[in-house]
This record gives sequence, C-alpha cells and structure tokens, in this order.
Amino acid sequence: MSDFADLNPPARLLMGPGPINADPRVLRAMSTPLIGQFDPAMTGLMGETMALYREVFKTANRWTFLIDATARGGIEAALVSLIEPGDKVLIPVFGRFGHLLAEIVRRCDGEAIEIQAEWGTAFDPSTIEVALKKHQPKLLALCQGDTSTTICQPLADIGALARKYDALVYVDATASLGGNDLRADDWHLDIVTAGLQKCLAGPSGSAPLTLGPRAEAAIQRRRHVEQGIAGPNDVPGQGARIRSNYFDLAMLMDYWSEKRLNHHTEATTMLYGARECARILVAEGVDASVRRHRVAGDALAKGLVGMGLKLFGDQAHRMANVVGVYVPPEVVGDAVRRDLLVDFGIEIGTSFGPLHGKIWRIGTMGYNARKDCVLTTLAALESVLLANGAKIAAGQGVPAALAHFRTADAAARKAAE
Repeated sequence: MSDFADLNPPARLLMGPGPINADPRVLRAMSTPLIGQFDPAMTGLMGETMALYREVFKTANRWTFLIDATARGGIEAALVSLIEPGDKVLIPVFGRFGHLLAEIVRRCDGEAIEIQAEWGTAFDPSTIEVALKKHQPKLLALCQGDTSTTICQPLADIGALARKYDALVYVDATASLGGNDLRADDWHLDIVTAGLQKCLAGPSGSAPLTLGPRAEAAIQRRRHVEQGIAGPNDVPGQGARIRSNYFDLAMLMDYWSEKRLNHHTEATTMLYGARECARILVAEGVDASVRRHRVAGDALAKGLVGMGLKLFGDQAHRMANVVGVYVPPEVVGDAVRRDLLVDFGIEIGTSFGPLHGKIWRIGTMGYNARKDCVLTTLAALESVLLANGAKIAAGQGVPAALAHFRTADAAARKAAE
C-alpha cells in the first residue's frame, strides 16, 4: 500500500510575477478527453489554435503555432533555429531575462553582443540604433517585458530600425503578451514567443510563437527533414543543420502545416489549454485585456504608494502587469513574503541579482488582473507589514486603489456612451 495521499495542493492567490492562477475555463478545457494527434478533429483544433493566436499576436503570419514546452522552450526554439555558429546577435539587457537570451545565444555558438541599461530603466531606440550600426548583427534579440525589473521596453520603432540595418528581430513576450500592447505586424517583429502562465491566464507548459516571412526564409534555408521520414522530394537546405531536433522550427512548420509531417506526439491537453487561453482573450478583446491589466496594475501601484511604500523603476515604462516596490528598511523582505503566504495564502515575488531582497514584485495578470485580487492583496500586505513593524500609512492602501478602480470604471462607462 502506498503512503502517499491524494494530490491536494494548498489554496493560493498567486500575485507574484508568474505563474498566476489559471482561469477556471482553461482548467476545464484541459480536463476534456484526449484524441489522436492526426484525428481530423485534432488537426482541426490545431488550425483553430493557429487562427486564434494570429489575433493575439496581431499578425497575419501563417506560421503562428505552439511549441510544446514552457516559455523558455519557445525562446530556445526561436534562437537555435535562427543562429548559426559565429552569427552576431545584439541583445539589449535591462534585466535578468536579457542575460538569459545571451546565455542561449552562446550555447548556439553565436556571438552575443550585450548592451546594458540600468535595471529599472528601458532603452531609448537611438541607443539600440547606434549598436545596430556599429555591430551589424544578424539578429536583434530582446525582451518586451522583463519581470525581474518590471520594465516594458518600447518596441514600436525597433523593427523598422532593425530592417534599416538588415537585422532580424526576435522578441521574448513571455510576460507581456495579452497585458501590454504588442503588434507583431505593425512593428515589423520577425519572431515573437510567449508563455501561457502570465497574462494569458493559463498554466506553464505551452509556448505560443509567431514568425514572419523573413524569419521563415532564414529558417527554411536550414531545413533538413529527419532521417526515416524524409521523402524523395525533401532536399536538404543549404545552411547548417539546426542543432536541436525538438526545437527545430523548420520541422515544426512541417508538423503544423497541411503535410502533418510527424515530429513528436502533440501535447493534446496543453493544446486544449492554450486554445482556451486564446479564445478567452479574443472574446474579451486584446485591447480590452491590455486596458484591464493597466487599470489593475495602476490601482495596485496607487495602493502601495498610498500605504507609504516606494515604487521601483521608471514608472513611465512599467509593465502593466507587474509592480516593483522597495522593501521597507525596517522589515525583512522574505519574512514578510513568508507571513503573507502562511497566514493569507497569497504569494508575491522577490527579485534576482542586485535586486534580490531589495524589492518585491507583485503581479496583476491574466485571471488575477481583477479588483478583488488587488484589494485583497493590499489589505493582507498591510496587515503583515504592520505585524512586522513596518512604518506605513495604515488604512490608506485599499481606499487609494479602490478610488482608481472607480475612476477607471466611470471613464469606461462614459467612453461607451
């Protein structure tokens, strides 16, 4: 007899930088029965998923599909499929996840050229242009939103700048897609990847991706069909073979195309969840979702300031869905986080590197970008801070946030008239 009990995780309100609580509709979709990966019903669902994510990414790109992996798998698929040994890749780093891009580039034997911005700030496009002109990279790779610093990098001008210097553009939108404005086509972004576990209101484990014609051409030049399934008309590409089999986007395009060329067994349950994430978002309206995240994030920020806390970073470039706040000097940050989790069942995040222990990161994203989640978190945080001896303005956080929600609601009603 096994001594293991039934799986029964504790109830948590996940208000950190991700993951977040999945929308119940997504969990319900993931509980539906499995079907075979080449069943016409399944391939039909794959086609619907592609169409839905075109709306999410705001693109007409044919190649908009899922990587069966976490968001990091999507990042790796994009980079390993584009980078050949010796390729120059320019990486504007303004937080931990810029360093991650550089790490993966070096593992692909690419030349990672990092430019740095102070953590808590974004890059001016002119700084990126200077580096593009100087280094002439094959690829510009950057994050849109880096949750380690809560900063959102403006992208509207970046694609046009990269094309001016004949560079491809890859964007990691793991933490930003669905909660911050992103327009893959209008902004000339060649590849964008994301994850479900942030603003898309799902679990980690599936990575939506879109790639445009320039990126497609670069990847197809390296197309090599796997031995054992290659047909007589499958001529190997001229470029170096993509070094990963699983994350080979050329083979994955064959898999998601009408050919349905076998690659791996589709993660059916994750596809159900990813499809439902996109369906919910498209039904709400992508722009409406971005507004909802901004209202919730701003309300949280106003509540923290009302409580007497200091926000971290350039607020003009703050992500809509994550707020950074300095830990008051009279408390221990990890002790406050522990008490918040143990006593209230609410999780918030610390940060990395030079910011570890100095700031908390509080997320309002996906299913949790709601008034009740924000107000509950502020009330609980105030209680824990007071119990730990913090010098804050008691009773001010929740009213400040609530006032912002009411103002936003009134403005929305007036706009709808």
